Amino acid sequence: MPGILVVDDVVKNVKLLADILTAHGYDVHTAHSGTEALDKLRRVAADLVVLDVMMPDMSGYDVCRAIRSDPATTIVPVVMVTALDTSERSKGLEAGADDFLTKPVNQPELLARVRSLLRIKSLFDEVQAQRAELADWNRTLEQRVAEGIAELERLSRLKRFFSPQVADLILAGDAEDPLRSHRSDIVVVFIDLRGYTEFTDTAEPENVMGVLREYHAAMGRLILKYQGTLERFAGDSIMIFFNDPVPQANPAEHAVRMAIDMHQAFQNLANLWEKHQVHLGLGIGIAQGYATLGAIGFEGRLDYGAIGAVCSLAARLCSEAKAGQTLVTQRVFAAIEHIARAERIGEFNLKGFHQPQPTFAVQGLQACH
Repeated sequence: MPGILVVDDVVKNVKLLADILTAHGYDVHTAHSGTEALDKLRRVAADLVVLDVMMPDMSGYDVCRAIRSDPATTIVPVVMVTALDTSERSKGLEAGADDFLTKPVNQPELLARVRSLLRIKSLFDEVQAQRAELADWNRTLEQRVAEGIAELERLSRLKRFFSPQVADLILAGDAEDPLRSHRSDIVVVFIDLRGYTEFTDTAEPENVMGVLREYHAAMGRLILKYQGTLERFAGDSIMIFFNDPVPQANPAEHAVRMAIDMHQAFQNLANLWEKHQVHLGLGIGIAQGYATLGAIGFEGRLDYGAIGAVCSLAARLCSEAKAGQTLVTQRVFAAIEHIARAERIGEFNLKGFHQPQPTFAVQGLQACH
């Protein structure tokens, strides 16, 4: 029910207007002075004000200006009631009045003007509600965009370390946050180039970077294919591990199959490089064991890394591997002997390890695999 405030210092005028409006279903409030009217406007919900011009304490013009200056009432329609000459209406327009009635008030005219202004007020209120709703939608959208950007940034960071499939699993909540420190039984693959130092000593920097880009791209495609976790690129050296952050069935098999494909992909590159007098070979070492994994670095520059003897063991085996060779530990060999052929080549005394390490050279997959 629309609320209407009737303001007039003459009691019978107030009663007449209030009775007419109440009889037609309006919720009527009354005031007998400008001061009382402004006070009531702060306390009651009024959708329209019917305001007499001539009042002793404050004129209708002053009340109208006060209504317009208050943000809480600035949009409330004001109908000014006057017995003055129509030329006085310009003052009312300047004060902010929306319409005028001439005394004595004609009932049909009063109701017509009230309905018209209330309809305009209702439309304005609807627009304001839609505006508030739109603002709320915008805030929600901004929040969702911010959350989306944060998720994309996190996804981008995760994809630096993990295959896209694994990164998606992490963001979907299907894998625990790997950036926290934790222990895992992982298979570590360490690869680097033979002849790389001699190559960099004689080649132009642009040529070195071109060779590295081709090498990294070819190896990177296979890391993604076998869902390995990239620990780092460090010049010609690359460290990858399996079984973290998402557990894998037979991680050693993934690692060995990847290594075999890497040698094939590398040989294709090496054949092309040979035409430009670039002589490089690829060595690979693979070990399995427990390591501590998580975010390593400082705020603003974090990497995902693995720390433990298994990492050093894979790196040492890689250093011992000849061009085209993949060396694995006894534990890795035990996990892949049903799918791959390997030859025991002895026990290596590796730096940092007190006991000789039984070592096997992978020769390829079994015929049925």
